[in-house]
Amino acid sequence: MKQSVILTIYGRVQGVGFRYFVKQKAGLLEVNGFVRNLANGNVYIEADGEEAALQQFIEFCRQGPSHAWVEKTEIQYCPVQGFEGFEKR
Repeated sequence: MKQSVILTIYGRVQGVGFRYFVKQKAGLLEVNGFVRNLANGNVYIEADGEEAALQQFIEFCRQGPSHAWVEKTEIQYCPVQGFEGFEKR
């Protein structure tokens, strides 16, 4: 069953390849949506995918790439958006 989430990632998550990392993992798991940096230093993600794949994706986002330091991950479930592909904005 498809699900959709909005994630806000807090910590040292800009300038460390976070968006590239997220896009790569999304492609691997067939998760669609987008990732973008926010002006306040956080990273914002909207993603659709099969439940199991989305849970794995969330776990990857909680870890981040090796140079990132994820302090907190805010997760909000929402209606499926129907994204096609995954883009870095």
